[in-house]
Amino acid sequence: MRPGSSAAPSRSLVYRALDVVERVGNKLPDPAVLFLLLMFVVWGVSAALSGVPFAELDPRNGEPIRIVNLLDGAALTAFASKMVGTFVSFPPLGVVLVAMLGLGVAEHTGFISAALRTVLAVTPRVLLTPVLVAVGVLSHVAVDAGYVLVIPLGAVIFYAAGRHPLAGIAAAFAGVSGGFSATFVPSSLDPLLAGLTQVAAQITDPSITINPLNNYFFTTASTVLIVLVGWALTDLVIEPRLRDTSIDGDPAELPTMDALTDREKGGVLWAVLSMAITLALLVFTTLPETSPWRAPADAVPAGGNALLVSAAPLMQSIVPIIFVFFLVPGVVYGYVAGSVKTHRDVVAGMSKAMSGMGYYVVMAFFCAQFIYAFGQSNLGALLAIKGANWLKLMGFPMGVTLVGIVFLSGFVNLLVGSASAKWALIGAVMVPMLMELGISPDLTQAAYRVGDSSTNIITPLLPYFPLIVVFCQRYVKASGIGTLLALMLPFSVTLLVVWTSFLLAFWGLGLPLGVGATYGYPAG
Repeated sequence: MRPGSSAAPSRSLVYRALDVVERVGNKLPDPAVLFLLLMFVVWGVSAALSGVPFAELDPRNGEPIRIVNLLDGAALTAFASKMVGTFVSFPPLGVVLVAMLGLGVAEHTGFISAALRTVLAVTPRVLLTPVLVAVGVLSHVAVDAGYVLVIPLGAVIFYAAGRHPLAGIAAAFAGVSGGFSATFVPSSLDPLLAGLTQVAAQITDPSITINPLNNYFFTTASTVLIVLVGWALTDLVIEPRLRDTSIDGDPAELPTMDALTDREKGGVLWAVLSMAITLALLVFTTLPETSPWRAPADAVPAGGNALLVSAAPLMQSIVPIIFVFFLVPGVVYGYVAGSVKTHRDVVAGMSKAMSGMGYYVVMAFFCAQFIYAFGQSNLGALLAIKGANWLKLMGFPMGVTLVGIVFLSGFVNLLVGSASAKWALIGAVMVPMLMELGISPDLTQAAYRVGDSSTNIITPLLPYFPLIVVFCQRYVKASGIGTLLALMLPFSVTLLVVWTSFLLAFWGLGLPLGVGATYGYPAG
C-alpha cells in the first residue's frame, strides 16, 4: 500500500478503536475480582427471575425451564459445600499444572530455548506465522494441549525471532481456539458433536443416523481459511499495532537467539532422539487391536476410531503424555549440555514452573466458582433456547437462517464455555426445529461450529482465558483482559464474517460437507 492512500485512515481508525478496547478492558477489575463480581450479578439476577414462569421447554428434561434462585438458603449452602470440589475439579486447572511440570523442566534446563533456536535458524521468518497458526489448529487432536503448549511457545518463537511475543500469542490463540472446529485430522470433538446431533435429530426422525465425519470436508477446507486469515491479520494488523508496545518482562526469563555451543548442539540431538524413542514406544503400544490405549468396542460409534474417541485412554492421557514428552528430553538435554547436575535441578525446574502459576491458580479459583454458579442458575440455557425459538419465529430464508445460527452460537459461546455442553443445550432445540424448515442436521451442526469457534477468543469465560493473560504478562507486565481482547477482536470479527461466507459458499456450490452429509432434510 502506498503512503497517503485512501486506506490508511481506515487502518488508523481500526488501531484507535482497538486501543480504546484495550484501555477500557484493562480498567476493568483484576480478572479474579471480575469473576467474583460477575458471580454476584448472576446471584442477583437468578433471585429476581426465579419466580418468573417461562414457556420455553428445557430439552434436558422436557419441562418448562426454570431459573434457580442462587440466593436461596439451600442453594447457598450447596455452593459453600461444593466450593473446594468446584475448584479442584475445574477442568483446566489440573491440565495446566501437570503439563507445566514437564514444560517447566524442559524450559529450566534450556531445551526449549535451544530447540527453538535450532528451528529458527532454518525457518524463513516470513513463514513463522502460518506455521504457528497451522500447528495451533492441528493441536486439537491433543484435546486442550494447544492452550498450555502451543500458545506460550508462540510467544517464545516470535520473541526469539525478533518479533513481538504478543503477536505470537495472538497467532497461536487464533489457531488453537479461533480455529477450534477447523482441522484436517479428526479429533474426539467430531464424534462427540455428531452423537449429540443424532440424539437431537432423532426427536423428529428416530431412524436418522449421523456420521461422526459429517463435517469433515468442510472443517478440512476451513483449515486453509483459518491459516490464511491468521497469517494476514497477525502480520498486517496485529504486529504493526504492537510496535509501540514495550516488552518489559524479566530479561533473565526471556529466550535469546545466541548461537548454540557444541554441548548445546549435542544436548539438542540427544534430547530429540529421546523424544523420538518415547514417541516410537507410544505408537508401538497403540498398534495391537487389544491395546489398553484403545476404547472398549461398545464405546466406539460407527465409523469412529478406538484410539481417538473421547472414551479412549489415549485421549484421556494426553496431558500426562505431554508431561513425559517434555520431561524426558528436558532431563536428557540438561545432562548432556551440563545444565543439570543432579536430580535436584530437575525438581528445581518443576518448582520454578509452579511458582509462576500462582496468579493463574487464584484466577482459576474465582473463574471456577462463577462458571459453576452460572451453570446452576439456568440463565445461559434460557438465553440459548429463547434465541433458537426466535430464529424459528422469524421464518427467514435458508441462507439468512444459517447466518442466524452462526451468530446465535457465537453469542451463546460468550456465556457457556464447553462446546459439547452448548451443543447439547441448543442443539436439542435447533436441530429438530430446523429439520422442520428443510435444513439437515449436518448443516446445522456445521453452522454451530463456525459460530462456536469464532467467538472463543474474545470471551473471558473461556476457562483458559486467564492463563493466556498470564502468558501476556510474562512479556508485557501491564497486560490485562483488555490487552487480550484488543489482540483477538480483529480475528473474531473477521472469522465470523469470512468463515460464515465460506460456509454459505459451500452450500451455494453444493460442495460436500462431510462423509454421508446432506444440506437438506429429507435428503435430496
